[in-house]
Amino acid sequence: MQIGSSSLYPSFSPINASARPLSTDVSPDLARSDLAPATAPQAAPRDASTSSREPDGQAEGSSTSRDKSQQQLRQEQLEISELSQRDREVRAHEQAHAAVGGQHAGAPTYSFKRGPDGQRYAVSGEVGIDVSAVPNDPEATLQKMEIVQRAALAPAEPSAQDLSVAATAQAQAAQARVELAQMRAEEQALGAGKDAAATDEDDQAATGSDPQQASAPPPNLDIYRRIGDLQEPMSRVDQVA
Repeated sequence: MQIGSSSLYPSFSPINASARPLSTDVSPDLARSDLAPATAPQAAPRDASTSSREPDGQAEGSSTSRDKSQQQLRQEQLEISELSQRDREVRAHEQAHAAVGGQHAGAPTYSFKRGPDGQRYAVSGEVGIDVSAVPNDPEATLQKMEIVQRAALAPAEPSAQDLSVAATAQAQAAQARVELAQMRAEEQALGAGKDAAATDEDDQAATGSDPQQASAPPPNLDIYRRIGDLQEPMSRVDQVA
């Protein structure tokens, strides 16, 4: 915007020197000054480039700050979403172990991480499970190891540790099967011996034979022979008619 003399002198118009004679009381310098058109001093022009850069710089800084704030907010929301999903997966994983393991499994324990919103999210967990054999009872050991193996493989995506526990339970179950087979074989052999003895007793009862009588020695007849030798022979008498 230019500053003109019209604001200082609204009725300003050019004056011709011939229309206004010089007065004898006025000096030529003042007359010339009076004849010269009056103009107001003009201010130095502002640097348009400088004035335009300052608002642009402030606007640019404000825009950059807003962009950074929005980007940080998006990152926090993404982190919260990932932590929430991880929390659900971890809890479902460990609860599957505990539910199938039953009395052979402990309660789930978790490790937490605090998110940008201040909430605690489970990022890992574990469930204790008993893989020891039942003493002197291979059948109970076999049943227990089958449950432990199912519990270890219960989650949709078993971990490496889960697979290791399942392998241990499988080995224990195989050993229990061997012991159980041996025990049953011994029981069958013992039962067969008892059956054979019972069969012999039944046969003897059916025939009426007494093992003691069959084995008794014959009577001794020597004493009867000696008595016969000591007796005199009877004499015979002829009878006459």
